[in-house]
Parts: sequence; C-alpha cells; structure tokens
Amino acid sequence: MTCLMNLIDEDSEINAKPLGPVSCIDVENVERPNKKVFSNGDLYVGDFKEVLPHGKGRYTWSNGMVYEGDWEAGKMTGKGLLLWPSGERYNGDISGGYLHGVGTLTSPDGSMYEGQWRMNIQHGFGRKKYSNSDVYEGEWKEGEHEGNGRYFWNNGNKYTGNWKRGKMHGRGVMEWVNGDKYNGCWLNGLRHGSGIYQYADGGYYFGTWTRGLKDGKGVFYPAGSKRPSLKKFCISLGYDNGPRSVLSQCSSLNLEGSTVKKRSVRRSVSEKISVSGVLRSSGRISHKSAESSRHSNSSRESMHHYSSGTFSFDSDGCQSEVQESTAVVYEREYMQGVMIKERVRGYTELPKKAEKKTKHHAKETTKSSCFGIFEGKNSYHLMLNLQLGIRYTVGKITPVPKREVRTADFGHRARITMFFPRRGSQFTPPHKSVDFCWKDYCPMVFRNLREMFKLDAAEYMMSICGDDGLTEISSPGKSGSIFYLSLDDRFVIKTLKKSELKVLVKMLPKYYNHVKEHENTLITKFFGLHQITVHGKRKVRFVVMGNMFCTELRIHRRYDLKGSTHGRCTDKDKIHENTVLKDLDLSYEFQMDKSLQKFFFHQIALDCNFLKSQHIIDYSLLLGLHFRAPEQLNGLLKPPMMPNIESSPAGQGLTTDGEVLFPSKGLLLVAHEPSSVSTDPGPHIRGRPLRAFSLGDKEVDVLVPGTGRLQVQLGVNMPAQANQKLSRDEADSAEVELFEVYDVVIYMGIIDILQEYNAKKKAEHACKSVKFDPLSISVVEPELYAQRFINFLKQKVFPEQP
Repeated sequence: MTCLMNLIDEDSEINAKPLGPVSCIDVENVERPNKKVFSNGDLYVGDFKEVLPHGKGRYTWSNGMVYEGDWEAGKMTGKGLLLWPSGERYNGDISGGYLHGVGTLTSPDGSMYEGQWRMNIQHGFGRKKYSNSDVYEGEWKEGEHEGNGRYFWNNGNKYTGNWKRGKMHGRGVMEWVNGDKYNGCWLNGLRHGSGIYQYADGGYYFGTWTRGLKDGKGVFYPAGSKRPSLKKFCISLGYDNGPRSVLSQCSSLNLEGSTVKKRSVRRSVSEKISVSGVLRSSGRISHKSAESSRHSNSSRESMHHYSSGTFSFDSDGCQSEVQESTAVVYEREYMQGVMIKERVRGYTELPKKAEKKTKHHAKETTKSSCFGIFEGKNSYHLMLNLQLGIRYTVGKITPVPKREVRTADFGHRARITMFFPRRGSQFTPPHKSVDFCWKDYCPMVFRNLREMFKLDAAEYMMSICGDDGLTEISSPGKSGSIFYLSLDDRFVIKTLKKSELKVLVKMLPKYYNHVKEHENTLITKFFGLHQITVHGKRKVRFVVMGNMFCTELRIHRRYDLKGSTHGRCTDKDKIHENTVLKDLDLSYEFQMDKSLQKFFFHQIALDCNFLKSQHIIDYSLLLGLHFRAPEQLNGLLKPPMMPNIESSPAGQGLTTDGEVLFPSKGLLLVAHEPSSVSTDPGPHIRGRPLRAFSLGDKEVDVLVPGTGRLQVQLGVNMPAQANQKLSRDEADSAEVELFEVYDVVIYMGIIDILQEYNAKKKAEHACKSVKFDPLSISVVEPELYAQRFINFLKQKVFPEQP
C-alpha cells in the first residue's frame, strides 16, 4: 500500500514531482486519533479529515526528513517548514506538494535563496546569496537568472542589466572594483555589440565588441580630453539615427540609475515546467559569466579565459601616460581584439565631421520624396500600422488549411483589405496610431513561401510585431526607401515604389516556382507584400524580406556588386563601419573549396537566367565578410597559387597537385553533424548543407574559433580565403607580388530584383551611352547585364583556380 511520497531521493535533493497525497492504510499502531505510524517507519502527528491529513500536522520520514505545516486533503498545501537530513531548510509556501509561491531555501554550504517559486523551481523575483558570498537580486525563470537583475561579486564587481538563461544578455552595465565601467550590449555573458567603456582614470572608448573582444570601429578619448555627446559620437561613426541605432542590438532597459527596482513579491500562477537542477547545488555565476578586475589604465584591454572558466580583465600600459586636458583622440579599428588601424586626430575635427554628416543626412532626408510625410511622430505611427496589419493578416491566414497555391491566389485581386479605425472595430483592436487602410497582397502565396523557408507563423509575428518594435535604419542606396529591421535581426522591411510593387506582383508566379524548384536559390527571400493608406496622405508599400546578414558573427565589410564600373566607388570621407561598398572598392579576391565554388556558380547561372526571363536588371550581389584575425596581421604571404604552397606548414592549407582545396588557419571544415550545429537564429535558408571537395565530397560544417560549429549552405557560413594584393609601396619590393591573406566567412545573396528593363530604362541607357562607355554603365539590356554580372564574379571576385 502507498503512503506519503518522499520529498527527497537518496541524495537528499528536491524532486520535480509533487510531494503527494497520503494513503493512511496498513497502520501498525494508532496511539491516538492525531498520530499514526506507518509500516515503513514514517510518522504523522496532526489533524485529519476522515483518513487524510488535513489542517496542521508534522510528517517525519524514516530517513529523517521532516515537514511541519499546513495540509489539505492529504497534500502539503499552505505554509510550512521542510527539513532535509543534509541540513537544507525551506520555509514558505507550498501548493499541492510543490514548493510554490514565496519561500526561503537555506543550504548547509551557506547559500540562501529567498523569493518566488514555481513548481519546485525558482521563478519570479528573488534574491540568492551564494556560498562564496556572491549575491544575485532580480528576476528568475525556471531556476536561472532571466530578465532584469543585478549581480554582486565578492570581489566588489557589480553588473546591472538584462539576463537570459543565467548569463548577462542584452543591455547592461558592468562596474569593476578598480573603477572601470562598461555600459552596452551583452551576449551569453560576454560584451557583444555596441557599448561605452569608461576607464578608472577618466578615459572613454566608444565602439563595438564581438564575444568579449573589441571588433570594428571606435573612438578612444584619453583621460582629460573633452568628450562629445553620445549623439555626436554616433553620427561620427555613421550611425545617423543616433544612440537608438547604436544600441539597437540590445534589449531595451533603462540603466540611467544603474539600479534594479525591487518588486513586491507575490504568489505566481502555477505553470508546467521542467527541473533545471539549480536547487541541487549552489552553482556560482562567477564560473559562467563573471569578470574580475585587476588594476588597469584606459589604454588597452584583453580578455583571458582561465581553466576554471572564470573571466578576468587585464590591461597593459602601452599608453599609460596621458596629458591632462589633451585635445587628442584616437580613431581605432579592431578585428577580434587586434587593433589593425589607428588614426590620431584633434578633438575639434570630430564635431566638424559629425556636423557635416548631420547636414548631409538632413539633405538626403529632405530629398526622399515619397516619405517626408512620415517624419517624427508619424514615423512611429507608420511602424505601428505595419505591425498591426501584419499581426492581423498572419492571424487570419494561418488557420486556413494548408493547400497548394492556385492561379487565383496571384495578381492584384488576390488580397485582403481591412480598415483600422483608431477606436477599434468588430474585427480590429483599438490602437494609438491614426486611422488607416491595410492591404495584404497574395496572402496564400506568401504564407506558403514562409512555410517553404521553415518560418513558424508565431515566431514570424513575434519577431516583427513584438512589443520592442522595429529599428529604422538609414537607406544604403539612392532610392530614398525606408528600411526597418526586426529586433532579432531576422527580417528587413523595405518601402517600395508603385512600379516595384507591380513588378513583384507580376513576377510572383514565376518567382514562386523558381524558389520551389531551387531550394538553394540566392535570390532575395520575400515573405510579405503590404500597403498602408492614411486618409489624405500617400500610399506606402512594404515588402518583408529575409536579412542575409542575420548571423552571430560580426560582418566587417559589406559590398554591393553589380559588375559595372561607372560610378561604382564610394567617397572615402563617407565610409564608416556599416557603409555598403561598391565594385571599385573591392580589393580582395576570394578562394573557396572547389566544390563550393562550382555549386555557387551553378546556382548563380540559374538565378540570372530566371531574372533575365523576367526582364530584370540592376540587381546586385550583396556580399558580407566576417574576417578572422590572423596571428600576425602585418605578415606578408606569397600568392597562394605559387608552386611552393605544397610545402606550407600544417594549417596553412590542404593541397593536391598544387591546387589549394581549402586554405585554413582560423577556420576548419568538418563533416556535417546535424545534431551539433546551431541554426538559431540563422538566415532563412532551407537548402541542404553543401559538399566540399577537400573532405571527399561530404556535407560539411565550418568550425569557427570562439563561436562554434556552423552549417555551410549556399550563401551562408561559407569559408574562404581573402587575398589582397599590395601595392609596390606597401610591399616594398619590385621582384615579387605580395599579398595579405585572411580567412573569411562569407554571406551573400542577390538583391534589388524589382527593376524592370522598360521604356524608361531603355531611354536612360541611350542617354548614358552617349556620355560613357556603354559596357560600364549599370543600365543595359537583361541578357548583357546577366552575362556581365557572372563574368565579373568569375574574373574579379571568385576567380577560378588554374
């Protein structure tokens, strides 16, 4: 017969099971009505209701465990005290046999948690003091730090900000005991994204980090120098939208006071979750994501990872002596923690540069003809309207049973139209924007396209329509379009001209068939086509696309390559970290594994043939490069095609008959293992992993040091070697050509595919041909455009190995 379920196992640990009902049968001895001794040695003393414990009572297990408190119908429910033989002690709410509500757990090692519980797990707001005297106070989820909280290390360091799965993640402030301070973005316990590092001596560094290392451009202000406002700093680096664009990669959090408000503790609602094991040990956060600090100055920093798993912060004094009230600042560029460029300039130059950029940006904003009506508050209304419409459309189409698309699902007439009054209606919710009319084109077609690319409808809506909103980004082109980026970087939303919408609707049937037939297509992934009309104002049309640069790796360089030369260069004064460069700016040639390159050009040919059949021109290859910093950035290597490469040391490249199969120093190709590859968040690719010749024609992943294992697909996570030919001045030699060689991870796809070669474009071609070389201009007839595009990629970007 059964009796009261034990609260602990052999190791005296809390189980994830309820603490169970009592079945009072087989009682050997009943001394008095409120005392019962069970055959297994357990003892209960207290109130009963019929044969079940009910009211106040004390239950003692044969192994020494004790519960004293409230009972209800044979279950521990109410307030009570639990004592384990190991010395652990819980005092607080219990519901249905679970630790549930508000309570305090004290462990024999000295750690103590007091706060909210849910189903035996810390969940809600709570405070925990660890055995090593570290303290965390903030939000918990399923036994781990998640949400807003602050952590105090026993050495005096403090972090205040966002957490996720027990690690610093999002926006937060880290303060070291020596006076250093970092305010910015975090990812999995490491600085990642934009931020500001303030040194104890008064110096500042404004820049970006990748997995704990400085990565990208930044500005260093030595101690004593006058610092500009954050807004001017953002503009000087090319973030024209100010601080909001710099910190857009982080979760929203008000950190001005660097404090966490302690919320009143209330009993939470029951929810089914699994055990995280947090209660089984007093695991120390310092072994996961803590950073301890030594004495340092404001010149240079590096991160070291010790065998214990604890991070510490070190500084060296290469520039320790800084003049007070100096007017000198340093513009720097880093690659995985290695400084590759530094420019010393006077402080007075930065505000002028920022002012110039501000004026230039204001002029461009005025020139963007179609969207001046959505300035200031109206820009917020436009974003809100877009979110409301997408939420309504996806919610309406998702429940419809899945079926193959029909002819009637295409064209201008295949659409959903809905009016959204501000006060709400029978079908639409009230909202804080203005009245608007919503159109969703070809909803069934785009629903099927989203499913082709394995996009879950709920994730799609949460990404675009979440409470944190969308991030507006500056237009990289001349069209004046507005671009929005979803909070998780998975989607780009772009405004379209009326002519572009017509082209997309017209080509949609062929596009759908092409995407369905060629799962590895490099052409832009479209997920929705919408139109917003505000009373008395112009129509605004949107297309939702996949972001080709959605990756955990930092994109160091971006190129828009068309294959034409006229006007295809960028003014050096306008180049910043996020600038999209052009054909004549590209100084690299890329070498890939033989099979990867062959498959790439095969798909490029298929995609260009499709675009040619639709009379599309002016498209381009959007190319993103993530550089892996070599051991010696200034080391010069001979061209990789030279014969003596066969004798290169291990790790310099795999060779067969003088042919480089995959030159790898910082990257390594390995056989594909689906269970080992993380694809979240990942770009929207549904193709199979690519096969590499260097691994015996096997499907492959790439190992990226410091990041992990990434699945290699067409246009995504493609490893290559970038060779940059040096000029004679740089090489300092007239006898042999020298190269700088980098390992890179490539992301790419074909974009801007909505420009039709119509009568207007023919006239433009005729006019420009009189002034310039007809082969150098972008506007040429589709067949010539496609051939020139492919030839440029084969000869200049990815030259075939001899």
